[in-house]
Amino acid sequence: MANAAKKSLDQPDERVAAEGIAADVVQVGDASVSRNIFQPGAHCALGGRTMPGNVRARESCLAHHTGVLLEGRLHVEMDDGSTLDIAPNDVFDIPPGHDGWVTSEAPMRAINWSGVRTWMPAAESGERMLATMLVTDIVGSTELAARLGHERWRELLAQHNRIVRNELDRLRGREVTTTGDGFLAVFDSPGRAIRAAIGIRAALASIGVEVRQGVHTGEVERVGEDVRGIAVHEASRIAAAAGAGEILVSTTTRALAGSDGLAFVDRGSHELKGLDGARDLFGVEAAT
Repeated sequence: MANAAKKSLDQPDERVAAEGIAADVVQVGDASVSRNIFQPGAHCALGGRTMPGNVRARESCLAHHTGVLLEGRLHVEMDDGSTLDIAPNDVFDIPPGHDGWVTSEAPMRAINWSGVRTWMPAAESGERMLATMLVTDIVGSTELAARLGHERWRELLAQHNRIVRNELDRLRGREVTTTGDGFLAVFDSPGRAIRAAIGIRAALASIGVEVRQGVHTGEVERVGEDVRGIAVHEASRIAAAAGAGEILVSTTTRALAGSDGLAFVDRGSHELKGLDGARDLFGVEAAT
């Protein structure tokens, strides 16, 4: 049984600051929590630019934020055009693909337990970049949902989502999309992507949920909050080839992460649906 623990946000493990935003971050057990202070006019989408005439170019924040606003007011605009105004004592959940800015004269203060670190700027839309993708999928989700019933399945799925998002945030992964019972996330480091997968596997096993996961490194194109390219499909196919509780990685990812204290086992050659030629895959055994 885990021990009870506490930490003070007045003595954070990490301080993050950029363009009118300051965040104090603590890690307590499996949870990352931050206290954020946004100055008046500060934008969540840090990649945004102020153009002549004080007009701001449209950019998107790709983090998934969940938290409670304590002081000030925040206006949020989603990429689909919908808006949300958040006031003190409002509990919020803001998916990736948005911008938000302080509309009050006083600073906005909020506590976040999702999207704690991943609001730093991403690559510009249309830019091609090398990224490591992590794909997760709950094993036997349909059967599990039928056995548990609607309410219990919904609660378990919400717990699963919190766990995955915390591990992504802890290791600076960016959630791209969720499929209902799985996630696609991108990382700028193969080692961090694999360690996130290890953390997800262990944390979900503790609540009786098994996942299959695939990790692949390749060139992708960022389109809005999405990423596209053959590498994305390859990561998905690698995940589909994994068994319950298994993390499979491509040859490329293994080679790039080989000196990061990770241990792999050869899982042989696999034909991946829709892709030409067999791929050598490796299972993740341990991390030091």
